[in-house]
Amino acid sequence: MEERKWEELNMDILVNVLGRVGMESLLLDVPYVCKSWYKASREPQCWENLIFPTYIKSDDIMEEDCPDRAFAERLAVNYQENLSVTAFLKFIVNRSCGRTTIIKLPNYCTEEALDYVANECPRLKVLHVGAFNMSIEDIIPKFISKWKSLEMMTMGKLHMEEVLPQIGFHCNNFIWLSAPYTYIGKDEASAIVTSLPKLKYLDLHNASFEKETLVMILKGCKKLVHLDIRNCWGFHGVDAEILELASHIPTFMYEGSIILPFYDKVNERTMFMV
Repeated sequence: MEERKWEELNMDILVNVLGRVGMESLLLDVPYVCKSWYKASREPQCWENLIFPTYIKSDDIMEEDCPDRAFAERLAVNYQENLSVTAFLKFIVNRSCGRTTIIKLPNYCTEEALDYVANECPRLKVLHVGAFNMSIEDIIPKFISKWKSLEMMTMGKLHMEEVLPQIGFHCNNFIWLSAPYTYIGKDEASAIVTSLPKLKYLDLHNASFEKETLVMILKGCKKLVHLDIRNCWGFHGVDAEILELASHIPTFMYEGSIILPFYDKVNERTMFMV
């Protein structure tokens, strides 16, 4: 029986496979295998899930063993050494021809890049902002109306009170909020409860909040099926009251919560602005 060659695969099947290999391989390896793979790699379906590396430019990487270093160095060789984060993001998003549904932004994303994503990704369902994009967090609310299909968002450290009401108003299918390493005060908790009535998944691991704030969330978010508050700061773990309020949540992860020795002497919000 004659074996079929990879380059002879049906184009739809090939596109489906190549769309799963990751951005680095899809951009810098796959197109050079053969003509059919090059053609398949240019299909918009391959670029629906855009998981950008944390760092685009090698100069931004401090750790020698950072997993993004090799990708960044290859980009500099294959394109140009001064390739900017904005230019690269536009280049990649453009390949999707408006089909992108998942995007994880790279660090040091600019307002220009975010504006491009807002206008060119109308089907976006999942948005991961990133930890080092605080400079654009305050402008995210004005773009939310462009992403009416948004279902999940991973936020940075600030501006939850401004972002969540916009999500609640424009994104009817939103069910998943991830905000690790953030400060959750009463204002933030109120925004979660009032703006996201359909919320099912809430990830607040390593965040900072007091017991009263957690109680507010548990009483207000009636549809939660997953809550992660592991390794949080500000209260001595869960007690009988918390367990009772969370009894309706199938997956409730809460191990490792502590109160730091200096917790009451500092401004919690300031702690999470570094």
